[in-house]
Amino acid sequence: MARQVSSTTLAQAVADHLRMRIHRGDVSPGERLPAERELAEQLGVARISLREAIRQLREDGYVEVRRGSTGGTYVTELHRPAEAWRARMRAQAGEMDDIIDFRIALETETAALAARRHTAVGLAPVREAVLALHDVIGRTAFRQADSRFHVALARAAGNERLEEAVESARGELFSPRDLLPFREPVEETLRDHQAIYEAVAAGDAAAASAAMRAHLEGTRRQLRIIVFGAEDGADEVAWSPV
Repeated sequence: MARQVSSTTLAQAVADHLRMRIHRGDVSPGERLPAERELAEQLGVARISLREAIRQLREDGYVEVRRGSTGGTYVTELHRPAEAWRARMRAQAGEMDDIIDFRIALETETAALAARRHTAVGLAPVREAVLALHDVIGRTAFRQADSRFHVALARAAGNERLEEAVESARGELFSPRDLLPFREPVEETLRDHQAIYEAVAAGDAAAASAAMRAHLEGTRRQLRIIVFGAEDGADEVAWSPV
């Protein structure tokens, strides 16, 4: 028997979608979500389902609703949901490594396919995302440039399912770089992204795959520090973006 989709189920799906967008850095702390009517149209849902989704996100500490001339729904500083995420990662042994392992399997093959299949038009957004890191100012711009790179690379691979899977996997790992005293690793990220881009542009699938693997293994090391703690001086360690 087909399972019915209730309004509650739809609202939960919308909340999960918005939560993942926040996790992967599409929307950063302090940013305002689109107005209710516009956001409902973007997502293709009724406004009542969107309101319920926003209510869930408010309860979980992801957004706050402000009144007045600058009113609207804003992403919070994410302290409460980030701590809840870290607690879940600590409690569910192996989940973080499982997600990273999945991303490595997914994105190394994505990089290899991009090396084999890319066109000049498809490669241009990847290069633009690399160049954007030269001029980033602030964490929001940094997060957005990082996200643009991974998504553009998946598009260059020419497979919509891969693109969707990459975006979904990135959304499973909270990005608490906005909350912790880690310096922003623009140089490290630029180096990694440049290496991946050059291998893809050269059509070297093996090198592109290896560069992506090294990038994501760096992510694994830094996430372990963030989630499980580290020795004194950990706050000086550069954060490798997810």
